[in-house]
Amino acid sequence: QVQLVESGGGLVQAGGSLRLSCAASGSIFSMNYMAWYRQAPGKQRELVAGILGIGSTNYADSVKGRFTISRGNAKNTVYLQMNSLKPEDTAVYYCNANAIRLGSTRGSDYWGQGTQVTVSS
Repeated sequence: QVQLVESGGGLVQAGGSLRLSCAASGSIFSMNYMAWYRQAPGKQRELVAGILGIGSTNYADSVKGRFTISRGNAKNTVYLQMNSLKPEDTAVYYCNANAIRLGSTRGSDYWGQGTQVTVSS
């Protein structure tokens, strides 16, 4: 099995910054893709940012220029640096990974438990 553990959420004032971390562990052969999603109350879960194993990234239009996704030096870690936070960024943020497990030939999706980010106005 593959486990994702997120950390770094919290309460911040508008204009502030937070850094989320996600560490994947388990029987991982290779990591295809890691991403951050978020879900606000009453809304669908949406992609915030993603990063491929080769390093290319993609972002939701609403966070471009404010958020940065990056891979850590430690294997299978991903960060989300969030700057210039707005009240509309308030949501539960989930780490997502598509990984190939040892002994498998196909990638599967895994999710973390989520971390709350609250931005006050």
